[in-house]
Amino acid sequence: MIGEILTFQIGSFYGGSIGGMLAYWESAGFFSYILPFLLIFALVFGILTRVKMFDNKGINAVIALVVGLLALQFHFVPIFFSEIFPRLGIGLAVILALLILGGLFFDPDNKMINYGLLGVGVIVFLVVLVQTFGWLGWWNLSIWSYNWQGIVGIILFLAIIGIIVGAGGKRKPLPDYKALAFRSPVA
Repeated sequence: MIGEILTFQIGSFYGGSIGGMLAYWESAGFFSYILPFLLIFALVFGILTRVKMFDNKGINAVIALVVGLLALQFHFVPIFFSEIFPRLGIGLAVILALLILGGLFFDPDNKMINYGLLGVGVIVFLVVLVQTFGWLGWWNLSIWSYNWQGIVGIILFLAIIGIIVGAGGKRKPLPDYKALAFRSPVA
């Protein structure tokens, strides 16, 4: 019973099961081809329209169509998307939970809190990329596998230097307390 619930196998596709419908869409290639194509097409079309490389939206649509179809020529893009987006969803859920909990206890106008949350977001993004690259076999470079502690140490050192440099901005002038000290108490 629990196994059937976990795998969405409560009813058949014709009986209205969401799991059956998603399985049907998966077997039809909706998640492997249609959604990646639409995502790539929309991104390329939006970028071309935004940068105004060509003033004709028809040309932008043709280029986006060609790039979207060429990206799906091999099975590389669907595999990459099927690996990165579940991890991205988990990473976004972690960031959302952190924002909710932080909103309860911290002042939203505090710049250090905002920079800290930005740092957590960058770390979650990097973890998602490292996990995806590791699963796809892109992270098996010898420089990383033998020296990862040193590389992480260098990254942390550069981050600390960046924090120190960022904190050393312009300071507000101190008020002139000497003028207040020599005032007579009688007005």
